[in-house]
Amino acid sequence: MKIDVTDQGGLRVAAEDLAGYLGLDPAAVPALMRSGAITSLYEEGRGEDAGRFRVTFRHGQTRLRFTCARDGTVLSHIRTQTGR
Repeated sequence: MKIDVTDQGGLRVAAEDLAGYLGLDPAAVPALMRSGAITSLYEEGRGEDAGRFRVTFRHGQTRLRFTCARDGTVLSHIRTQTGR
């Protein structure tokens, strides 16, 4: 799985990949992102984490965080329920 950072600073991830982690129908993902029901936060690594980035997706009470190499390859992920 890869998460790409676009030249405009946006993110690109396959709906099928994201849907699988969130327990959603892949066809629903684009509309959920456009409506704000799925949100994302992008963070760049500093210091010993330079060259990596982290992306956190939220949908309902689910938080999904990916740590990625510079090329977008997912190195690790964690999925938690936030209870909010």
